[in-house]
Amino acid sequence: QVQPVESGGGLVQAGGSLRLSCVQSGRTFSTYAMGWFRRAPGKDREFVAAISAIGGNTGYADSVKGRFTISRDNAKNTVYLQMDNLKPEDTAVYYCAAEFNPQSPLVLTAPRRYGRWGQGTQVTVSS
Repeated sequence: QVQPVESGGGLVQAGGSLRLSCVQSGRTFSTYAMGWFRRAPGKDREFVAAISAIGGNTGYADSVKGRFTISRDNAKNTVYLQMDNLKPEDTAVYYCAAEFNPQSPLVLTAPRRYGRWGQGTQVTVSS
């Protein structure tokens, strides 16, 4: 598996919750910085959340801070995005991204920093 693979998208009511998963294999998972981005119709891809390869350092877009939580489980080669109190404006295709960044505590928030991208999973929040 060269590219990350997302899952967990779907349709949810405003105020509800959803958890996205992303599996990245092909190299030791703990060497990857991981991130979540999203793209709404007619808009550019935007940063959502990211987590460092080591140290568990995280970063969030202001629009999701306090509502979304990113985490990783190295034993499962998986990064998660727990989304709570979802809003209609969260509707988008969510993409998982990975970048080889061994032993780095850096949180990568710029799309250009990532070399591996998943195909995306649709999240739709109804009002």
